[in-house]
Amino acid sequence: MDAYEKLKTARKNGRPTGEAYVTELFTDTLELHGDRRFADDLAIMAGVGFLGKYPVTYIAMEKGTDLQSRMVRNFGCPKPEGYRKALRLMKQAEKFHRPVICFVDTLGAYPGADAEERGQGQAIAESIMEMMGLHTPVISVVIGEGGSGGALALASANKVYILEHAVYSVISPEGCASILWKEATQENVAKATECLHITAEDMKALGVAEAVIEEDFDNFSEMCRGIKQRLIKSLDKLTALSDEELLAQRYQRFRSFGNFDQTNK
Repeated sequence: MDAYEKLKTARKNGRPTGEAYVTELFTDTLELHGDRRFADDLAIMAGVGFLGKYPVTYIAMEKGTDLQSRMVRNFGCPKPEGYRKALRLMKQAEKFHRPVICFVDTLGAYPGADAEERGQGQAIAESIMEMMGLHTPVISVVIGEGGSGGALALASANKVYILEHAVYSVISPEGCASILWKEATQENVAKATECLHITAEDMKALGVAEAVIEEDFDNFSEMCRGIKQRLIKSLDKLTALSDEELLAQRYQRFRSFGNFDQTNK
């Protein structure tokens, strides 16, 4: 399966969305709403629950599963109030020493005029900045499409995991094709997908993701049990760190991106 086929798989109808993972992984959940400034963005579902023995805050991008729910969820493209809701709950988690678990699945942040009027760029930047300084463990899982800053706003974490057919990119292949070749034809989009190195294997090789998680949607509950065990093991290690060590680990993780050796042959 090449990169373009993996992109289509990440976008495929019927793929489990954020809500499905929340339901399978967490117990005693309570969803919380609103950014306390403007509205409640249903493209972000967030709340509290238990991951095994750990009380956690969960934040999931939710696309919806049919046309009606996708329209309500804005097709998983958050507006500023969605990112501000997420950040509000992250700061609440920090106050009560709860780890934060994020599920990333979005084409990107909503690009409409109303979102720009309410400070879309600032909301994303503020989320990234505040996540880097959170005094509580943060783990993000890319479950479908991780599109641009809209995804990074929930993935500035201590650890990032990615499903084997998920993708994570600095720009959508369509946007890249439009910029480089002035037309987002299927051929150009496929070419852009290869150039961008967006697959799970690429993310693991580049150090952007710690591990690739195998997909088995025919046995989704069993797959989620494996994910749950992985998350709990990660929290066992992260919660043992002091605040200073936790922040240093997150900082060094991102500082290491882009380091490479170049040898003239």
